[in-house]
Amino acid sequence: MDYRTRIVSSLAEIGQPAWDGLVAVQDEATPFLSYAFLHALHESGSACAETGWQPHYLTVWQDEQLAAALPLYLKSHSYGEYVFDWAWAEAYQRHGVAYYPKLLAAIPFTPVRGSRLLARDEAARSALLAALQALQQDEERSSTHILYPPPEQAQALADAGFLLRSGVQFHWHNEGYANFDEFAATLDRKKRKNILAERRKVAEQGVRFLTLRGKEIEETHWRFFNRCYRHTYAAHYSTPYLNLDFFLRIGQAMPDNLLLTVAQRDGQPIASSLTVYDSTTLYGRYWGALEHVPCLHFETAYYQPLEFCIEQKIAWFEGGAQGEHKMARGFLPQKTWSAHWLAHPGFYDAVEHFLQRESGGIDDYMNELNDRNPFRAT
Repeated sequence: MDYRTRIVSSLAEIGQPAWDGLVAVQDEATPFLSYAFLHALHESGSACAETGWQPHYLTVWQDEQLAAALPLYLKSHSYGEYVFDWAWAEAYQRHGVAYYPKLLAAIPFTPVRGSRLLARDEAARSALLAALQALQQDEERSSTHILYPPPEQAQALADAGFLLRSGVQFHWHNEGYANFDEFAATLDRKKRKNILAERRKVAEQGVRFLTLRGKEIEETHWRFFNRCYRHTYAAHYSTPYLNLDFFLRIGQAMPDNLLLTVAQRDGQPIASSLTVYDSTTLYGRYWGALEHVPCLHFETAYYQPLEFCIEQKIAWFEGGAQGEHKMARGFLPQKTWSAHWLAHPGFYDAVEHFLQRESGGIDDYMNELNDRNPFRAT
């Protein structure tokens, strides 16, 4: 096939119809791959060259049609990735070798599995992978990292010389529950008792909830949510990745994928959580509170969204990165993947040996977690 490749520094160069048309034919498309979400990250200044996320999208074209693409960034640090390679960067530094900038294929600040090698067909996907390998050699970057690809794309990357790394997340599955109580009844006695006690504590504090979808979320709600989001980051002595402009942009551009849960006491909002969803999956994303109420985080960020999943018959709730505590609330461990290529032969070999040892530890950890299944025996 006659393909040509091009590096794109702004999705505006591609346009929303072409980009979303390509995303629509992927087996594992998510709302985070949409033009609306990615463009909002870039245009709001949340993920841009100034913040260390320089868009460097690799695209493959057939005539004037976008045939394949990889959401790629030049990274000058490793923040906001959730697959940690700080030790690798430190090892490079100790040996006087530059680790940054590196190439990273990911959705910024979003540890969600989804298609990365976007393509209209397998021929275009093969052309995209070949173009990536050529780019790695030509640009002389230290490394390339592709985060949270689906298993079949992870295997294709491994076949192309990438090293695979596994991780663990915790996801909830809707078994067709009629209501929250029916779900809670499937848990073992201790877990069920603790969940009901947590919910009761919040209710006894006079907290009530407002659930807002899509266009129901007005600018005043976004401004309040942003206050909560920033307040919680500040409480942990950290700097938030996102800004109000980003939230306003996605509120306008992708309202049908957004759910805002607002906790109120005495008619005044005190906390909120933002989740993103499509027809099959709800994704836990951001949460914040202006004051402390015992167990409020669990109710606002987990139990209220779980009720939404049950009501809307959404099959999966992905709770985000890490969080073993989610198991006590019915979330089960799921393996995730990332793929890594390092140009330096010595560091490639060292990382390969490290990942072999780490992989065995991850498998043992998964087995340990599965032995602690929170559901009662049937």
